[in-house]
Amino acid sequence: MKAIALLSGGLDSILAVKLISEQGINVVGLNFVSTFYSREQKSKTHAYRFAKKFKIPLKVIDVGKEYLIVLKKPKHGYGAGINPCIDCKIFMLKKAKQYAKRIGAKFIFTGEVLGERPMSQHRRALEIIEKEAGLKGKLLRPLSAKLLPKTEAEKKGWIDRNKLLAIQGRSRKPQIALAKKYGIKDYPWPAGGCLLTSKEFANKVRDLFSHKKRVSLKDIELLKVGRHFRLEKNKIIVGRNKEENEKLIRLKNKTDYVFEVPDVGSPITVLQGKKTRKALRLAAKLTATYSDAKEDKVLVGYGRTKPLKEISIKQTSKQEANKFRV
Repeated sequence: MKAIALLSGGLDSILAVKLISEQGINVVGLNFVSTFYSREQKSKTHAYRFAKKFKIPLKVIDVGKEYLIVLKKPKHGYGAGINPCIDCKIFMLKKAKQYAKRIGAKFIFTGEVLGERPMSQHRRALEIIEKEAGLKGKLLRPLSAKLLPKTEAEKKGWIDRNKLLAIQGRSRKPQIALAKKYGIKDYPWPAGGCLLTSKEFANKVRDLFSHKKRVSLKDIELLKVGRHFRLEKNKIIVGRNKEENEKLIRLKNKTDYVFEVPDVGSPITVLQGKKTRKALRLAAKLTATYSDAKEDKVLVGYGRTKPLKEISIKQTSKQEANKFRV
């Protein structure tokens, strides 16, 4: 018998895989990647490493642009940042259900623990998630199964409920003890990982959504780079180091302007939106302010692909610049 495991690579999902595998089930790991998580090479991810250790196949799904629709208008709202945790889990489980049907898997299970996460793992949230994912009574949560109603897999005898657990709450001690018992080491500690939980990044996403109707994955990638400033309908992004400068050049749109102070250490600044005199001057001022130029008045080059034009601008204070910071 085959089952799908949502395998994030975190300790909870790793233990869930171990519990179900022990019952003679052929487990297939399903891992989701997104622009909102760090994109490591597949061979470096915790999910891949533990799938290899447990000798189970791993299917990786990139949620791509489709997820932006969920992010923009989540039915169940956001967490502390702009994280739509309940809608996100529903989205992933719908994908898992489709994949399970494709490969003939009998059921789906996750590493969710009752009461571990305040937004998405209280009892009511767990009920909403499985119902709206079209998995009511069918989604198994091995770590907390004895505290939840029996699922189809248990009722039909595919899984022995007595061998499942009754973990609940935010303490990690039961999971750590179980990991020790199984000889599972070098697992990742829960540290969020999702950029959407970051207050600073959430502010940038909200700003983007409020000023742009059609958001692309490249727009999201740009949010991860540099200092972001807003002047009405203009967005100004100032690089912080050589790596970010190179990324800004690579990710900028054809119509964006690039600013740079020649012959000194300088950020690359990208100006998006209509090129008004006011916007040009602010982009130049920010470029000068964050450059290594010592003079009060600085010559800043700018242009669509190369700094072919020049503007002489007075530097401003970081405090004044922060008034425009997103």
